[in-house]
Amino acid sequence: GYGGHPEIELALVRLYHATGEERYLALSKYLVEERGQQDPHYYDIEAVERGEDPRKFWARTYEYCQAHAPIREHDKVVGHAVRAMYLMSGVADLAHEYDDPTLLAVCERLWENLVYQRMYLTGGIGPSRHNEGFTTDYDLPDETAYAETCASISLIMWNYRLLQFAGDGKYADIIEQTLYNGFISGVSLAGDSFFYVNPLASDSSHHRTPWFECPCCPPNVGRILASLGNYLYSTSDDGLWVHFYAQNSASVTVGEQPVQVRLTSNYPWDGAIKLALTLDPPQAFALNLRIPGWCDEWSVKVNGEIVATTPSGKGYVAITRTWESGDVVELDLAMPVQ
Repeated sequence: GYGGHPEIELALVRLYHATGEERYLALSKYLVEERGQQDPHYYDIEAVERGEDPRKFWARTYEYCQAHAPIREHDKVVGHAVRAMYLMSGVADLAHEYDDPTLLAVCERLWENLVYQRMYLTGGIGPSRHNEGFTTDYDLPDETAYAETCASISLIMWNYRLLQFAGDGKYADIIEQTLYNGFISGVSLAGDSFFYVNPLASDSSHHRTPWFECPCCPPNVGRILASLGNYLYSTSDDGLWVHFYAQNSASVTVGEQPVQVRLTSNYPWDGAIKLALTLDPPQAFALNLRIPGWCDEWSVKVNGEIVATTPSGKGYVAITRTWESGDVVELDLAMPVQ
């Protein structure tokens, strides 16, 4: 069997990473693969064992729990938005762990449906209060938008996994778009009141509150804010990727060598970004800077000298050289009103 609310799938993969025990990874795979199998359907078996009529399924449709078909047959994001994104986070984890191109293809197929047909400009997802989730393509009303804060958070989590595995800046674009809009609207500047839902238009009756009867959003906001440092950089044996440009100081490891990075910016209000590197001894590697999908013009300087750059097909420009302590990289992203 499997639960009605996916999330244990991604948790089991993390437990596998922490313990090295294959049984946790195998259980995650089982739960994902078993979901939606038919003849008989697990929810029908479960209902009969409880003495209930399967035709009176509490959620009315199996799509609500993403259990309408086996995962490899899914072609659209459906049902409860948060459940869908947690499930797809688990699917992305498994696609990576098992090097499974068919699961990765499911991720890409549903990602395209979501981003191009079922997502608000803010990164909000799930327009309907009725199922806290998806309806049909392009059904994105402003006044009645549900766009649960947790849905934006789980969207960020899914795209973070895809970014790590595929290295494609389009996933970082969605994370950034959601972080600065559909997510951050869910919490007050003081951090002590929250939106459960985030409509794009208001009649002034919608206000943040300190807590909810179903209090999933406040701790989830805390989780994502506390983990933001993990989203900024990625490394490999011969490369450092800078995904986001919030001001920060970080210690990363490229190959086996520690590298200190100090990023100075007023992003997203200003496109001027400066990175100062500290490392000893000098090391050769590629510094990969993300060029956001909305940016048409940019310039890069290393120690005050302009460097010619061409973005890869995945939205990053690479500067490959032997880096030394004190090297400074300046990235200027043009931000004209469009």
